[in-house]
Amino acid sequence: MKKYSPLSVFILLICLLSFTQAHSQTKKSKYKKPIEKAKPAAFNPLTDPAYLGCNSKWVDSVFNSLTPDERIAQLIMIPVYSNRDQAHIDSISSLISKYKVGGLIFFQGGPVRQAKMTNRYQQESKVPLMVSIDAEWGLIMRLDSTVRFPYQMSLGGIENEQLIYEMGAEIGRQSRRLGIHVNFAPAVDINNNANNPVIGFRSFGEDKYNVTRKSMAYMKGMQDQRVLANAKHFPGHGDTNVDSHYGLPLINFSRIRLDSVELYPFRELMKNGLGSMMVAHMNIPVLDTTVNLASTLSKPIVTDLLKKEMGFKGLVFTDALNMQGVAKFYPPGVVDVKALLAGNDVLLNTMDVKKTIEEIKKAIQNKEITQEEIDARCRKLLAAKQWVGLDKVQPIETKNLIKDLNNPYAQYLNQQLVEASLTLLRNKNNILPLQNLDTLRVAALAIGTNQRTDFQEELARYTNVDTFFLAPNSSMQELLALKEKLQKYNLVIAGVHKLKLSAGSGNFGITAEMNLFLKDLIQSKPTIVSVFGNVYSLAKIETLEKADGVVAAYQETPVTQDVAAQLIFGGVAAKGKLPVTVSSAFKVEDGLKTQSTTRFAYTYPEAVGLKSEDMAGIDSLIAQAMQEQATPGAQVLIAKEGKVIYNKSFGYHTYTKEQPVKNTDVYDLASLTKVTATMAAFMKLNGEGKFDVNKTLGTYLPTMEGSNKANLTYKDILTHQAQLQAWIPFWKETVRKNGSFKWRTFKADSSRRFPVKVANNLYMHRKYAAKIYEQIKESPLNEKPGYVYSDLSFILAPLVVENITGQSFEAYLQENFYKPLGAATLTFNPYKKYSLSQIVPTELDTAFRKQLLHGTVNDEGAAMLGGVSGHAGLFGNANDVAKLMQVYLQDGTYGKHQFIKSGTVPEFSRCPFCEQGNHRALGFDRASKPGTEKGNAAKSAPIESYGHSGFTGTYTWVDPVNKLVYVFLSNRVHPSREVNKLSQLNTRTKVLQVVYDAIEKSKAN
Repeated sequence: MKKYSPLSVFILLICLLSFTQAHSQTKKSKYKKPIEKAKPAAFNPLTDPAYLGCNSKWVDSVFNSLTPDERIAQLIMIPVYSNRDQAHIDSISSLISKYKVGGLIFFQGGPVRQAKMTNRYQQESKVPLMVSIDAEWGLIMRLDSTVRFPYQMSLGGIENEQLIYEMGAEIGRQSRRLGIHVNFAPAVDINNNANNPVIGFRSFGEDKYNVTRKSMAYMKGMQDQRVLANAKHFPGHGDTNVDSHYGLPLINFSRIRLDSVELYPFRELMKNGLGSMMVAHMNIPVLDTTVNLASTLSKPIVTDLLKKEMGFKGLVFTDALNMQGVAKFYPPGVVDVKALLAGNDVLLNTMDVKKTIEEIKKAIQNKEITQEEIDARCRKLLAAKQWVGLDKVQPIETKNLIKDLNNPYAQYLNQQLVEASLTLLRNKNNILPLQNLDTLRVAALAIGTNQRTDFQEELARYTNVDTFFLAPNSSMQELLALKEKLQKYNLVIAGVHKLKLSAGSGNFGITAEMNLFLKDLIQSKPTIVSVFGNVYSLAKIETLEKADGVVAAYQETPVTQDVAAQLIFGGVAAKGKLPVTVSSAFKVEDGLKTQSTTRFAYTYPEAVGLKSEDMAGIDSLIAQAMQEQATPGAQVLIAKEGKVIYNKSFGYHTYTKEQPVKNTDVYDLASLTKVTATMAAFMKLNGEGKFDVNKTLGTYLPTMEGSNKANLTYKDILTHQAQLQAWIPFWKETVRKNGSFKWRTFKADSSRRFPVKVANNLYMHRKYAAKIYEQIKESPLNEKPGYVYSDLSFILAPLVVENITGQSFEAYLQENFYKPLGAATLTFNPYKKYSLSQIVPTELDTAFRKQLLHGTVNDEGAAMLGGVSGHAGLFGNANDVAKLMQVYLQDGTYGKHQFIKSGTVPEFSRCPFCEQGNHRALGFDRASKPGTEKGNAAKSAPIESYGHSGFTGTYTWVDPVNKLVYVFLSNRVHPSREVNKLSQLNTRTKVLQVVYDAIEKSKAN
């Protein structure tokens, strides 16, 4: 009978126990994978037989094929860069082929380049290579063209750790997609030293319990995707003022302190299945008294403490062996063998493979380490390779790699993480979220830069803001000039930008000039400050705690700036807590909460249960329309449940393709004016008891008395069944037979008698508008009753509103809707407010105005009324139109402001005469052919939905059933109104149908 050694029996028992544990877990993990179904239990490599190498034929086979030198080489992981030249690429191949190294750690480069290199190296390697990377905040930490997740300090302020688990899982999925098996994350260092130059923002915070919870979630997320997590930097690098990249930190703590603080998260992660560990370069006398010896090279720390006392069974990696914490004391090869003798399993960043193997062989000969110990670590590494799937290694598919790594779910998850982390530290008198926008004159001040910031851009989505800049080292004269410019504003929203990430870098970039100006600003007027940088920088901003609002954004990215703007205006709620103590004013766990208001949030389809990929059909439809020259460009916005999930601009202002369309550009809304101007006024007045649809035109417009229109009821007028003519070509009455304008109609220059601008170099007589109203009054009614769409009553609407309110039509709308909505672009005659580069031109008018219409209204009648009418004349962008549509969807409210009395919009938007064959609501359009593809509404639009279309190629629709708002803006009349391919293609309604199809798909899933 064969005899077994006690050690063999012990190993066999461990394997059997591990196998039993791995297959007896029936309790489901509290963490669940996003999108995919959750596994029965979280993966735990330390209870997984594959990881331990128990009874593994693959491990045995590979191990037995290796020479002693090759077993040593398996423990070596060499640095690789995908942004270097061919010589570097070939040199790595040489090391793999010649020495059979066990793994690679990738540094700077790009995903496709890295994938191609990995494929080459895996093909050249005798044993599949373990590929690793430092990706604490995602692959972007090393690779371009990938998603940037928040720094760990940001994540430390999040209360919902499920989000961090999901981030870990997503980073795990992305790693596997790129052929990566180990991510050197999370950093579990407890950052209890604000001057820490190397950890700082890389830590989850100063509280050991919070750090542990966050680290645990991150670890489990990655390891559930079979990517090894790596806790670093053992035994804790959080309380040091030396960067081990450049020197050797000295840690003079007691053992009691280390046990109770620094080692706590490492122990807890070990208990829960941590797969690997990284040992830091620190000198810790309480654990090893050897002078200038880094913990990485210390047997009392790696072997005695970590492996024996703490019982860690996973892979132990060194920190990079080319860092000065060790490299300044020992040359390449020597430092590697010392790390191996200390007890490390994997040598990271070996700089001289040949020398390292030679030095380790010397150590074996000198009996400093045995071949059996080398073999055991080699088998351990091979078992880990099997656990991550290297027993079935496959080439990386480079097709769609960038797309897969930047998938919409990851983008949305990133936004969720930022939203959950942003921390509101001051909110004097509940100034946030901002209210009463019509009372605010807002200056958006960028401190630390002279370039327009994303923060300023995103603030402008909510209301009109003027932008200013304060350079870091502004002169006193510049400071005084800026102060003078800000005098007329009653609110300043300041973003602090371009800060340094690490401590010890000149107060993080906060200069004396910045402090001087901001201190005075906070004292002189309401000021909200959002700091986009290391949270410790808050302590360097004098009197910051006295600001009306303070937002800690932790870092500067487009996403943090976007979400900070949303927080300020109430698109999202403030949720985060400080993970560290910054100063006596800002302490750990500080963080105020707000409730998000009913203003728009700007996010992804995933936020409302849809998939971004299911919205791709919108882009295709617009591309088709532009290709067939149905329109040179467009804006499309879709909001669901108060969240803008699609907001995109396409193409150009004209077919010359000189000016791309931007989301901030303004379009001629044409007949959308009826629902964005006239109906807004009428519904508000109705809710106040000042306008009744059962009363007549003559009641509200006495000048119509005695005409055939005096007794027309507004219920019939607004549903277009009052027998009014469709339209009147007013301009034709001004033209002689020879084509010239009649006297007392138009002149090329403005004057007291001809003040009304109709177009460039075309001004109308000041009294001619009266003739237009008279023409409407005297016009005959249609002989037959029934539905006929007519502009005439809407042309008269401004007069009705003025008679009721005593205000001009435009002033009434601005005061009661556009200003309090923050809908700054909703305006008549946009040339008065905006440069032509922001205004999309319409048609080349060859009949009346003989010019390209740019900045003035396309509709002839509205133009002759000075650009202000109730049927056309309003301009705006999709974002601002959507705000008003959201008011309608929410029964008259938006941003905690009641614009229209509750119950009014539903009454006006219903169809009172549908049974008689008239599909119109009161002023609104309804589906003329419900359920058909060729109607005026999307095929799947519910019967309760409503909206309007415009002659210039505009469209908006409100669906109260699915809580949808849709806006489509284009200039399809460019260069000629005669081309109407946009309607022939049915682009506007088909775009909305894409959304309904996406909703149906989400229900099926």
